[in-house]
Amino acid sequence: MRADAARGRIRLSSSPRLEQGAKTLSEIAGRLAQIREAFERPTLALLSRGKRGPVVLAVLMSSFSQNQDPVPAEQLHAQVRTYLAELAAAGEEVPDDPPRVLCRRWVKEQWLVLAANEDHVEEYALTSHAQEAIDYVKRLSGDRSMFSQSRIKTILDAARRCANDANPDREERVRRLDDEIRRLTAERDRICGGGEIEIAPDDRVLEEYLNLRDLIAQLPADFLRVSEAVKAIQRVIVGEFRAEGRRAGHVLDLYLERSSDLMTESAEGRAFVGAVELLRDDRLLKELRDDLKTILEHPFAVAVTPAEARDFRNTVIAVRHGMGIVQEQRRRLSATLRAHIARHDALRERELDEALRRCRSELASWMEKSGPRSRAGIALDLPSLEVAHLRQRFYNPGDHIPPLPLADTQAEAADPTSLEELRRQGGPDLGALRELVTAAVQELEAVSAGEVFASAEAGLRRPVEVFGLLHIAAATGAKELRDSGEADLFEAVRPDGTRRSFTTTRTVFTHEQLGALEAHDLDRQS
Repeated sequence: MRADAARGRIRLSSSPRLEQGAKTLSEIAGRLAQIREAFERPTLALLSRGKRGPVVLAVLMSSFSQNQDPVPAEQLHAQVRTYLAELAAAGEEVPDDPPRVLCRRWVKEQWLVLAANEDHVEEYALTSHAQEAIDYVKRLSGDRSMFSQSRIKTILDAARRCANDANPDREERVRRLDDEIRRLTAERDRICGGGEIEIAPDDRVLEEYLNLRDLIAQLPADFLRVSEAVKAIQRVIVGEFRAEGRRAGHVLDLYLERSSDLMTESAEGRAFVGAVELLRDDRLLKELRDDLKTILEHPFAVAVTPAEARDFRNTVIAVRHGMGIVQEQRRRLSATLRAHIARHDALRERELDEALRRCRSELASWMEKSGPRSRAGIALDLPSLEVAHLRQRFYNPGDHIPPLPLADTQAEAADPTSLEELRRQGGPDLGALRELVTAAVQELEAVSAGEVFASAEAGLRRPVEVFGLLHIAAATGAKELRDSGEADLFEAVRPDGTRRSFTTTRTVFTHEQLGALEAHDLDRQS
């Protein structure tokens, strides 16, 4: 009995250890499965491709602009060929496949998406997975927001707002509001009473700037994920229409339900709705622009590159561009639904429709398995043509006599156009106009666009230079005197010597525009 009791005690004491070991094995197996699933996603697959990963990322970052605009297929193939040749010349190991094959492979790996635009021209665009990989590389290669007072303050503010929204206690909310009012009132009274205004040191503003920049950098991938979700809804809706398993009304209800869930249930959809609300509030937009401008006017901004300052200043433009991508995808989905509903005819021959659907389904399956120049063995089984008589025509040697040789008109050819003549017919010289504005403002402190134009030489007073000068005024935020009733007169001289007068609202350049001229790359914006 003692032995049995001892064995019982041993069994009882060892059971928790076995359970703990099983639990540990279960946890590590679950974590391993989770990690493997993460590595199978396109983003980590792109970052973990060994030597080829940096090459692919470099090509994608160089081929697509900051706004992720689609690139025509042929143009991207040419760019990939050029970039790979440059990397090979620099001694880098690059793929040997043709650019078209590489791009199609990247589409299959979900780094690119290939679609036809409204003009039926095929275009490539980055997916959210590729954008996430690019953003991750940019964050690692640049200055990053570290553990700092700014990061902790952001967490505390977010936690306070979340707790305030989640707390249903009326008295607690009133108490929080009273505390905030007392704190702000005390700070206002201190400043109004002549208290010292503390200016944050450079390192603290830099920390807050990096923290804010990290948040802004996440927006493009969020917008791309919303756009891809809309595309997925489009594929499902089109499939429902083609299958004709439901009525058109049921399919539209499905579309409305999924669109609503996308905008309310997903984090990306809520971010998109927030961006729409931001762009609708002009006052909030102005405050955001003013805040970004104030941040870049702090002394720490001397360490920020012009490109980083331009991207930071154009945050509103980036948000507007991302929202435009999603809205364009939703517009295409609405057009697809409208086209299907307008073309739907219940009296069509259902047997023919079923045959065409099977044909499309088989063709889609065959395209997934086939390669370039593959052939499909299709038996048409068409009946032979029964014709009683065919008209015949005898051979005529005159039909094969070659035409007379062309006359030599080389002596009558016009003289080639010189480079200077082409330049006179071209667009505005923004570089020369910018130097002209800079010199005039430094000399007179405040000068109108008409006065700047009048001081230019004849070669820089073409009609097209008027548009170039107005472009510089708009880009640098020159002041327009609309209420004064004054106007700028532009006496333009065409390349043939004829003159033309133009009148615009009086626009004044000051020293404020000199800083904007240095921060903006106007030649690139044109």
